[in-house]
Formats: sequence, C-alpha cells, structure tokens
Amino acid sequence: MTLAAVGLGANLGEAVATLRDAIDELARLPDTELLRASRLYRTPAWGRTEQPDFINAVALVETGMPARELLDALLAIERSFGRVRLDGERWGPRTLDLDLLLFGDAVIDEPGLRVPHPHLHERAFALLPLAEIAPQLAIPGIGSVASIAAGMAADGIEALP
Repeated sequence: MTLAAVGLGANLGEAVATLRDAIDELARLPDTELLRASRLYRTPAWGRTEQPDFINAVALVETGMPARELLDALLAIERSFGRVRLDGERWGPRTLDLDLLLFGDAVIDEPGLRVPHPHLHERAFALLPLAEIAPQLAIPGIGSVASIAAGMAADGIEALP
C-alpha cells in the first residue's frame, strides 16, 4: 500500500458541495482507503485571476493501485463531475480538479504523470491543506511539507467553517 496525497479544487457551480462529494468518491476507490481530508479553503484564483475564487482541499489516501491507475481513477472522477480537459488549457475555471500531489516517496516523470506535483512546493492553495493533515510528509527532492508551508505566504487563503 502507498500513501498518496490528492489535491482537490473547484470554482464553478456548487464548489463546496462538489469537493465534499469528490472526497466521498475518493473513499470509494478500489483498493484504497481515505485516511483523512483537510478542511476546505477559499483561495484566490491563481494563474488566470479573472475568475471566481477556488475552493481547495487535500485528501490523504492509502492505495494499492499503481500511480498511473490512481491518476486514471482521479481523472474519471473529474469527468463524472462534468470536467472537460481542453488541450493547452491551464489555470482556467473548472467544475473539479484532482491532482496527484504525492505518491509515497516516488519520483515519476512520464507523459501526463509527474509526481511529486512539479509546483506543489510553490502553491499555498495545495501545500497549506496538505500541511494541515500531513505535516510530516516530505516532498522528494524539496523538503518537508511542514518547513515549506511555514515559509509560505498565505495571502487571501481562508479556511471555511
């Protein structure tokens, strides 16, 4: 079994409900156990800022699936929530975004699959929820989640009640 961190985000439709439902879907994945999920956070849009704020969270799962199979399952969940990925689209609005942030201590660089997520250590909207539930984890080649999160600006990011 491998410990994996999954980032969740949405800013279209009922984003809070979508993330809660998506976390439930993660718990139903085969050969996978949902260990815990962070609180939900409202975060300013990043990259393309002329869009609604995002709701973000991170879930920690233990899975027997290989990384590629887990990623395929995450993409299937996205599609079930109406996500359509367009070639070349980056940082735009979305009904649901699921990112494989960490997969144990694996470093994977294949077409369509990069773990750890290449920008995890730069993105407070993913790192702060991860630090809430798993500060002891390390980002391979970068450092500990807790130490990176401690030095990160969290401007505009707020935990939801």
